Amino acid sequence: MPKSIANLSKSLERLHIQHNQIGGNIPAEIGNLMNLTTIDASSNHLHGIIPPTLGRLSRLERLHLERNQFVREIPATIGNLSSLVELDLSGNYFMGEIPATLGNLSRLDSLLLHTNELYGSIPPSLGKCPLDKLNLASNHLTGEVPKEILSIPTLSIFINVSNNSLVGSLPSELGNLKSIETIDVSNNRLSGEIPGSITGCQVLQNLYVQRNFFRGRIDAFDQLKGLRVLDISSNNFSGHIPDLLGRLRGMTYLNLSFNDLDGEVPEDGIFGNASAFSVVGNSKLCGGIPELRLPSCTSQKKSSSVKLIAITSVVGGILCITCLISLLVARHRIRKSSRLSSVTSCIREQHRKVSFAELLRATNEFSPANLIGMGSFGSVYKGIVDWEDHMIVAVKVLNLQRRGASRSFLAECEALRNIRHRNLVKVLTSCSGVDFRGNDFKALVFEFLPNGSLDKWLHPPERDEQGSLRMLSLLQRLNISIDVASALAYLHHHVPSPIVHCDLKPSNVLLDHDMVARVGDFGLARILNKIMSKSFQRSTNSATLKGSIGYAAPEYGMGNKVSIQGDVYSYGILLLEVFTGRRPTDDGFKAGLNLHRYVEMALPDQVADIMDPNLLLGTGEGEVHPANPSANWPNIRAVECVTSVLRVGILCSKESPKERRDMEDVIRELHDIRDAFLGLPLQE
Repeated sequence: MPKSIANLSKSLERLHIQHNQIGGNIPAEIGNLMNLTTIDASSNHLHGIIPPTLGRLSRLERLHLERNQFVREIPATIGNLSSLVELDLSGNYFMGEIPATLGNLSRLDSLLLHTNELYGSIPPSLGKCPLDKLNLASNHLTGEVPKEILSIPTLSIFINVSNNSLVGSLPSELGNLKSIETIDVSNNRLSGEIPGSITGCQVLQNLYVQRNFFRGRIDAFDQLKGLRVLDISSNNFSGHIPDLLGRLRGMTYLNLSFNDLDGEVPEDGIFGNASAFSVVGNSKLCGGIPELRLPSCTSQKKSSSVKLIAITSVVGGILCITCLISLLVARHRIRKSSRLSSVTSCIREQHRKVSFAELLRATNEFSPANLIGMGSFGSVYKGIVDWEDHMIVAVKVLNLQRRGASRSFLAECEALRNIRHRNLVKVLTSCSGVDFRGNDFKALVFEFLPNGSLDKWLHPPERDEQGSLRMLSLLQRLNISIDVASALAYLHHHVPSPIVHCDLKPSNVLLDHDMVARVGDFGLARILNKIMSKSFQRSTNSATLKGSIGYAAPEYGMGNKVSIQGDVYSYGILLLEVFTGRRPTDDGFKAGLNLHRYVEMALPDQVADIMDPNLLLGTGEGEVHPANPSANWPNIRAVECVTSVLRVGILCSKESPKERRDMEDVIRELHDIRDAFLGLPLQE
């Protein structure tokens, strides 16, 4: 947005520039347009921070900055906008806490802050705003739902706090929302019982409480006469399903799945339409329409003696059949999984036990909406759990129909069970069993790293509808390169038996909250000089371990054994890719030209021509030293730094394994390069 905005007429009342391609920052001078009543700059490419001077606009009634790229904190001065009625800052990258000063907005009826990076608790002061719409979903909010929020008498359209990390129980003040149409508290860590006062929400049409830890009976829900959509799935609700629930006339969708409900499933109303409701994952239910394929319920009209005989016979028969089936299944599973037991048992003993049902629930039945990645042997899903140290996990489900998937699972378990390092993805547990259909099921559960893979940062997709485009600064790339080198040095030199990763590439490097790199995906890993189980030796020796095209060491293509020098080659290629922005499989590399040769030809005088243009522009924090603000300094220093790094990459990716650098030496060189870039004295 140009600074010339200050030249606009001081009598300007409405500024509408939404749905354009406008970039840049909002100039501080906007605070001079004291007569503005509306600012709508939504759906542009605006970035930076909201200037605190915007708080001067005492006549402003509507502020819409949604779907841009704003960062940092929401300025507390917005609380000075005494005339504000609508505030929409959703779909940005705002961080920090929600300013308590927003509670000063005595006319605010619409507050939309969803889909940002906000953290901390929900300020109770918001309860002083006359809101009819409140959306705080998809942030990182913690703490409890304040009773003050649920006491806003004007809340009539919706309250949405879903997809956060809220805890505790819902206050009884929930019943004060007598005019609310939609309540969404799904995907949190809320617990306890739904307060009985919810029966006071007689206008409520949509209630979403799924994927929490609520418990208790669900008898009160059938008293919500206006209910159209009810989703209580993936909780700990128990007891019978109320008959009256199915008779609510307006009900169009009902999800009771993955709870602990028991008894007979009604057949009236919505329960007569199998496509409109779900009760899967409640093992104690019976009856219902035939499409559910649930066991029939025991008749309550038979005499007690007849019932006892019938039940005894049925139970005896079931026990016999169950024992027979269990023996057959056990025999089959012992044969099929004997190769895995010695390896996976170690992981299960050291970590918490997890079942297929728990993972199914955590990933919302392995929903495509939770899919965060796909590899050669399986898919990775985001999962919501209630574990002591983790609320969100990554679940890698092996596609056992794919040849080599079981071998990959075995290799990953063997490699990961005894290693610990800050730059390795942490495995939390494993699951090796059967699914609800009796099919073999294998999965690994890892810590969830929110910033995704290095590959997605180096090669971001086209700008999305919000215009967001992420880039890595030079300092971030240096830090990531050192992190990955540290992980490899640990695997090669600091474990009892050296581990070769065999598939190092940007998509297997993940980034945590602080952009610290973690190496993952050990599905092709090999442990050298180690006496392993015969089954593991057979499974790994029978495999042709080549890694990924462009990153695999050339000697692997000639049938040579894996070695730590092979990982060094892959690291060298990764290093060249990080600082040039070019993949080794780039279409431009033809007729004998590859990434190694491409960089080697440019050293040392033409590095500015091949380095990632984003680095040449000096973008990103940490690239301008405060002690030397010369305009040309960042670019010159960036080129010098990248030149040094590329030399290291060339030495690591030499064709001959004997000529490649050792990872310990690489770490020392990269530290020196980073210190020189930051203007720090070099270590002796």
